[in-house]
Amino acid sequence: MTPEERGYRLDMVLLPIFGVLLAAYCFGIYLVNGQTLLYGDAVAHINIARRVFDSRDPGLLQLGTVWLPFPHVVTIPFIVIDWFWYTGVGASVPSMAAFILGIIGMYRLIRGRLPRVIAWAGAAVYALNPSLLYMQSTAMTEPIFLATLVWAIMYLDEFARGLFPRENSPGLAPRLPAWRALERCGMVLAAGIMTRYDGWVFAFVIGMSAVTLLVRRLMRGGENLQRGRLLRSMASLLLLCALMPILWLAHNYAISRHPLDWYDGPYSAKAIEQRTTHPGDPPYPGENNMRVASLYFLKAAKLNMSENGSQPWIFAFAGAGAIFAVFRFAEFGAFLLLWMPLPFYAYAIAYGSVPIFIPTWWPFSYYNVRYGLEMLPAFAASIALAGWAGSKVKPRTAASIVPALAVWFVGLGYLSSTRAIPICQREARVNARTRLDLEYRLARDLVKMPRNSTLMMYTGEYVGALQICDVHLNRVVNETTQTTWDAAQSAPAAVADYIIAVKGDPVWDALKATNYKGVELMDAFVTPGKPMVAVYHSKWRVDGKVVVPARDLTLSSTGEKQGAAIKK
Repeated sequence: MTPEERGYRLDMVLLPIFGVLLAAYCFGIYLVNGQTLLYGDAVAHINIARRVFDSRDPGLLQLGTVWLPFPHVVTIPFIVIDWFWYTGVGASVPSMAAFILGIIGMYRLIRGRLPRVIAWAGAAVYALNPSLLYMQSTAMTEPIFLATLVWAIMYLDEFARGLFPRENSPGLAPRLPAWRALERCGMVLAAGIMTRYDGWVFAFVIGMSAVTLLVRRLMRGGENLQRGRLLRSMASLLLLCALMPILWLAHNYAISRHPLDWYDGPYSAKAIEQRTTHPGDPPYPGENNMRVASLYFLKAAKLNMSENGSQPWIFAFAGAGAIFAVFRFAEFGAFLLLWMPLPFYAYAIAYGSVPIFIPTWWPFSYYNVRYGLEMLPAFAASIALAGWAGSKVKPRTAASIVPALAVWFVGLGYLSSTRAIPICQREARVNARTRLDLEYRLARDLVKMPRNSTLMMYTGEYVGALQICDVHLNRVVNETTQTTWDAAQSAPAAVADYIIAVKGDPVWDALKATNYKGVELMDAFVTPGKPMVAVYHSKWRVDGKVVVPARDLTLSSTGEKQGAAIKK
């Protein structure tokens, strides 16, 4: 066994241990301080996974039509036990696992082309990023998607190294035959496609890159090429990448009869942006402007790396590494694929109704800042490559300079953030304040309700109140319970013991349309920055059975009085 092989095997033991300890330590800190459920999207992800088996209409259709299903499917086994659900602990497990896999994948990608110390430096830049350390403690999809991106490009590079071996390379020999690396690349791309819509574009680019590499190799010819296996593996990759979007379109059609419901439906990014934009509002930064959109996304990426004077140096080193990869494209072209999020998000901001607000530029706020985290693999690999290129001038100092630079970048980025709080965590805290106020206030009413009672509530927002109180979703008539939702809107008092209405949501509108017939107001409150919430008790249900008093069979002035009280 060669020294390089022994070092690689040792690293494959040390890296997972390092990742597990780091992930568990940070998760424990954030859990104890109640920081893992700050993102409203994280709460939504948990409850989408939960309602697949805990719902009045359980099944795969509960996965919905907007968010892609892979993160929810892998979360399900970890939230079957109630405690792991309402604390959010179970939903953080897949994120932590993806974080650990991302560290290993980053190391393997860099080690395939560069020396061991450089690979450790790149993995350190990735693993010690404060924003990623926070995100891996939550149920957000970023850690999972980053892991799929890194591993897909790593397997693509493994495929390229198998097709075009290079002598005297400082990296390791391929670990897999080219055809098997291609198959594994396809499987990882399938997971990425079903995690975020970014993955659809990235899978296309990576797939076309693999096709180009294979065509070049077949045109060169030669013995022991295993053409049949390579062609079958390529067909498998392309078919798998095509099948995943088709399955998702079919799933959307099964739910809403609209295959593109995820793109332009009522819960899509486009619809949300239209609802939140008021007449006369100025366009968000970068709207219909690729240049400004690119600047905002790059600034978000820099803020996720550092927030002090080291930021320009980080970007300079990353840029230098990318330029070096361009000039040595045959060796380091795979590293350039890590920069794919830049054009994708620039286009999404400009033309896809995906704004990014950052605290340092107008409008001086926090919204989708976390998207900049997708540039972390590109920064990590490019900084490592720049360090290697510089070390070739003075090879003896490489072992000390490159790790020192990595720790310096990460350390300054962390310590310079406001009170050592990563920007992704600050974004979550800023945007969670008003939502949590409402959910905890509503929870005070929910805990008073009998454990066997039935509720009616729109769960597109503020579903966290149910999670806080451990109210099982199979007790809740909501917009995902297709069999009863339509009936519930025409007669809320007949289908639920308690009705929770938030001003402007479908339940509020249904009560108003029925003139509050059969319900009695229990509580109404307003929290700062959020709409009014009203909690009603049904007068038509006794012990779970519908009993309609004769006086309620016709309209009376009761509903008008309750409506007037709510308005006051």
